Amino acid sequence: MDESLYLQQVMGSCRRTAKVLAITSGKGGVGKTNISANLAICLAASQKKVLLVDTDLSLGNLDIVMGVRGKYNISHLLNGRKSIEEIIYNGPEGLEIIYGASGLEDLANIDEFRRHRLLGELSRLQGDFDAMVIDTAAGISRLVIGFCLAADHVLIVTTPEAPAMTDAYAVIKTLVGNGLTGQISLIVNMAATITEGKKTYRQIANVAEQFLNTHIYYAGVLLKDERLSSAVRLRKPVVLAYPKARISSSLMALAAKLGNGLAAAPAQEGFFKKVVDLFF
Repeated sequence: MDESLYLQQVMGSCRRTAKVLAITSGKGGVGKTNISANLAICLAASQKKVLLVDTDLSLGNLDIVMGVRGKYNISHLLNGRKSIEEIIYNGPEGLEIIYGASGLEDLANIDEFRRHRLLGELSRLQGDFDAMVIDTAAGISRLVIGFCLAADHVLIVTTPEAPAMTDAYAVIKTLVGNGLTGQISLIVNMAATITEGKKTYRQIANVAEQFLNTHIYYAGVLLKDERLSSAVRLRKPVVLAYPKARISSSLMALAAKLGNGLAAAPAQEGFFKKVVDLFF
């Protein structure tokens, strides 16, 4: 059977139930993966069935944040050595996890057949979850933009630093220029104060409103907290290592806000099929 026809049949048979959250950033080092991991744990703790997927093949470090060294990851699925069920790991609070890899070619640069294999296999899982949290690579590669365009909700992580703000706006501009229809929200991480974080949000949101005619939603501000660094050294998510810390409370509140929308009626077309239709 023709590979593209097979992919369409697999995806067409999947009845979508999971709401897809794409968490991305314009540059690395802004805390995107930490936020992805902790939000996914909080969602799972609220009795949601959640799958967390690290789609970075070159700099994937979700295993370090989670403190679980997965023997198998997305690369083993792509090279045909393992099925997708064999690379899913159980995490805290019932969370299920697929790890990315480090030191391999970027996912956007792999051949079309392997991209289709990955997207087709992920699509099969959509009916099994309430939410799928996609931790994308940083930047605006073709596939990162594809994941974001097809998601129900895009969460862009930035910090108050000028380079991070500039790159966050570049992501927004690229998404809007490619016809984004989903919701975009901004998370300001590593802020010194709530006031500084909200100012950062307003600066980016105002520019997007003025020049892109696009509303950027306010997701929240996460303050600098040494306990986050301590949790990373412990190889344990901060919401588990320091559940009473202010940053943990902020992450739990954000997850609660996102979780309220998971009961919304799902779109008719599956997320991963939309990625294929958009780019492949």
